[in-house]
Amino acid sequence: MATRSVETARGTRTGALLLACVAEHGTASHAYFGSDALRRGHDAARNLADSIHFLCALHGRHPGIVDHAAMRTVEPGGRAWLGTATEAMADERLYLTRLSVAAGPIPSTPGGAGSETAILAQRGALATLAQSDRRGCALGAALAFAADWAAIRIILDAAAARLGVEPRPLTLGNGELLREVADGAVGSERALLFGAQQLALQHRALWDLLEARQQARGEY
Repeated sequence: MATRSVETARGTRTGALLLACVAEHGTASHAYFGSDALRRGHDAARNLADSIHFLCALHGRHPGIVDHAAMRTVEPGGRAWLGTATEAMADERLYLTRLSVAAGPIPSTPGGAGSETAILAQRGALATLAQSDRRGCALGAALAFAADWAAIRIILDAAAARLGVEPRPLTLGNGELLREVADGAVGSERALLFGAQQLALQHRALWDLLEARQQARGEY
């Protein structure tokens, strides 16, 4: 099970476990995310554009993960953070839209129809996760999203520099704040970590898809 390594770290608080899960299974540890093909290679502009368009397809619409979670969370600390996070996500959606416009059309890629089907399935899975009735699950997904988005922002800001788009400040919260919110979710730790795990794995699947698309373009 993906969370086994973090769940066996006895004595570690929930927030640290959540961030460890995201770091291990989310965006930052994916090989394609850190590759020259995406950041500096000959086709980096196309690959960055592809990433922007798919991130926009997954997270560029309202309501998103954070918005759904705000309607499902009862923990006071979680509700307070989500109140500010929903406003922050409005800025992130605007940033994504500006980047996608500046990037131009989505790069032509063999098997594009299959990619669209995959992203629709992911969007549905994330919406279901963020609307879970299991106490803590939606909050865990939202916290993991915020933690993973900090890594994703590295790519978005790199693309912004290439495209002449002014970067926007990220206000979803730093790691310390996210840990505090997670630690305050007393009584729903397991559900919170489950939501975080599933979010991280969905983001990892997105990078798998983007890597497969990059490889398909190279073979075309």
